[in-house]
Amino acid sequence: MSTDLFQVTRTVTLKKGEGRSLKAGGLWVYDNEIASVVGGGENGALAAVKDFDGYPMGIGVYNENSTIRVRMLSRRPDTEVNEQFLRDRVRAAWEYRKKTVDTSSCRVIFGEADWLPGIVVDKFSDVLVIQSLSLGTDRFKSLILSALTEAMAEDGVTVRGIYERSDAKVRELEGMERTKGFLTQPFDTRVEITENGVRYEVDVQDGQKTGFFLDQKYNRAAIQKLCKGADVLDCFTHTGSFALNAGIAGATRVLGVDASELAIRQAERNAALNGLSETVHFTVADVFDLLPKLEAEGQRFDVVILDPPAFTKSRTATKQAIKGYREINMRGLKLVKDGGFLATCSCSHFMTPELFTKTIGQAAASVHKRLRQVEYRTQAPDHPILWAADESYYLKFYIFQVCDER
Repeated sequence: MSTDLFQVTRTVTLKKGEGRSLKAGGLWVYDNEIASVVGGGENGALAAVKDFDGYPMGIGVYNENSTIRVRMLSRRPDTEVNEQFLRDRVRAAWEYRKKTVDTSSCRVIFGEADWLPGIVVDKFSDVLVIQSLSLGTDRFKSLILSALTEAMAEDGVTVRGIYERSDAKVRELEGMERTKGFLTQPFDTRVEITENGVRYEVDVQDGQKTGFFLDQKYNRAAIQKLCKGADVLDCFTHTGSFALNAGIAGATRVLGVDASELAIRQAERNAALNGLSETVHFTVADVFDLLPKLEAEGQRFDVVILDPPAFTKSRTATKQAIKGYREINMRGLKLVKDGGFLATCSCSHFMTPELFTKTIGQAAASVHKRLRQVEYRTQAPDHPILWAADESYYLKFYIFQVCDER
């Protein structure tokens, strides 16, 4: 690999009083925090970061196309970023997963939370899927993948193929084109995995994001104990993951709902794969439209699961998102039998834990339901939460017992 990739071509100096997030442990420097930039070179090249008084703050990748002007690779100013540095980071990410999660399918690299900003790598059985969202670390993509496959091979894990899903719109904010395709010889992109005893067919080519949402792995397992002999409603089911966990746990009847016909067809194939087609059923519908109809029909469920997509991906849209979360939780609560259970979550970083909790409380009060908290969970450990990097903490997951007013 060319040593030019590892040359520090700029020195970025912060304004006085800025860089508070960086100093608290964060990894981003925004354009409006910068007083001066000395040097040049390509966007994505390495840059040294200094405080207003010249105190060294570390080294990162620089991109003038992005409002996140510098993404830090190291907070240690004496760090030499080179091939070995990246290999060590990748190996540390793999070693962490081996200690904390079932690695048969897991997120192996989680961007900033693994100190490899803008890079996500998911492992689905013997296939890797990479999503590169930062120009700086995109330049290191080949080395990162090489280091990862080598680290896995040392543990006897063979990678059959690698697929790139760098087709997210956010790449355009980095001045990058959206792209997807094979990074190895082509292979069947419908990959079968097993999670919590449930079999899935994951579409790494056309499924959402990298093909499957691994972050809910242990939250899906947590609902199993509630579902034996239960009538279960799984809203925003996508490819059926919560519904199938309910089914395999022994639910009497499960209804999964999603607006995407493509996702529902995949969910039905997954149900058949697990021998659950007689118990777990799916329908294509807008959840906001369907729930009032179910209520009007007098239907009630022992367990209702709400796993909506992010209602907001920006701070400015948070107020509207609150209305959406409040409404969907009100609708869901009305469908829970007295003494039944509600599992509800938000995957929006901008919907903070405090705000989400408050919104659920407002929804319960509006429909005169009492909530007994069973547990509160976040994303699986392969999506680690890096303190001071708020963007890494996004998933909030509650399980409540729902009681009528007493």
